[in-house]
Amino acid sequence: MAELTEIVSWAEAEKEEEEEEEVEEGDRKLPIFCNLSITETETENCTFPVYMESLPYTVTVYGYVSPVVVLLTVVTNIFVCIVLMKKKMRSTTNMLLVAMAISDMLTGLFPAPIFFLFYTLGRYVDYVPFEWCYVTSLLTLHLPTVSHTASIWLTVALSIQRYVFVCHSQRAKTLCTVSNAVKAIVGIYLAAFASQVSRFFEYTYHPVELDSLTDPTVGVKVIGCYGRFAPFVQRNLALVLGLYWWFRVVFIHLVPCALLVVFNALLFEAMRDAQVRRAHLLRQNRKTESRCLAETNLATLMLVAVIGVFLLLEFPLAVLMLTMIYENSTDRRVMGTEDRRVASLFLNLLTLFSYPVNFFIYCGMSRNFRQTLRSLFTAGREQPSVSGLSRTVEIQSKNGAVHL
Repeated sequence: MAELTEIVSWAEAEKEEEEEEEVEEGDRKLPIFCNLSITETETENCTFPVYMESLPYTVTVYGYVSPVVVLLTVVTNIFVCIVLMKKKMRSTTNMLLVAMAISDMLTGLFPAPIFFLFYTLGRYVDYVPFEWCYVTSLLTLHLPTVSHTASIWLTVALSIQRYVFVCHSQRAKTLCTVSNAVKAIVGIYLAAFASQVSRFFEYTYHPVELDSLTDPTVGVKVIGCYGRFAPFVQRNLALVLGLYWWFRVVFIHLVPCALLVVFNALLFEAMRDAQVRRAHLLRQNRKTESRCLAETNLATLMLVAVIGVFLLLEFPLAVLMLTMIYENSTDRRVMGTEDRRVASLFLNLLTLFSYPVNFFIYCGMSRNFRQTLRSLFTAGREQPSVSGLSRTVEIQSKNGAVHL
């Protein structure tokens, strides 16, 4: 997952470097292409050939750690999808969990080929070949952002759905159906794609002959590329990028995080009330209802844990984006470019590590998930449905009983 690698000051896209012909980047000297305006009326601007970062921690994280974590994510999330799509497990909650698992898996898978090609195989030492330039931005920036955006709003949908189930069970019978869950999932994916579709066309890449960085002294040439903003974007650069980043930080990070905090707090309150009702049921010796209520609380707690892990990573990302917007709105430096790259890199890594965590949360907190998973490896033995993740469990909420 590499969507955070574009979290750099958009003011850098407008910098003019007329007096220099090359600039140092790490241990490299990169040429600068200036006076390349798309039309004569546009302001002069400069750009660099496209290359992959070659700092030691970048190579280690993207070339060696990331492939292992992505492989673990793919394996665990495939198991999540198989288990939760079993007939006895099919429910509104589980449909949303499956969609989240697929989104997380795609966020890790999209950039994996680029990372393997350039970092694992060592091709990061030279310029990105022209034929790979657009593919690189597509797979490491735009598509991971689409799938991560979908994952964010699917998490919000899960939190709202669980709140309705627990606190408004009568409405849940008509609102929280599998068909409505499918519609919500499709709508979220379409909205996530629409929120990023302009990014697919804002850059054009042009071939350029360059001295190879692997051994520039012997005159080896490579066909690299440099990127240019599309004419409309170039003419309105500050406005277009400013609107995009404000939209992204507000509607893809701050608003979802605020909603998750609110609904998680409401779910905690509902669980506390359920504990009081359970104690009352036990005093009346109504053990079956008490057990169902306990299972419901455990299922809700499991989902709160999943949402909590998500929030722990989204808040720092939102803060990082806010600092970037502040810098470009006030021309005051909060973080250096190098510090921002390091923060982005390690937030990427932590986000990637969080993807397989959900599998272990399900295993640790849902007996039915464990039993169904175990049944995949035992010939034909079906396990009884006994957990809050099962479609057939009847739960007792504030307003009556509903079936998950």
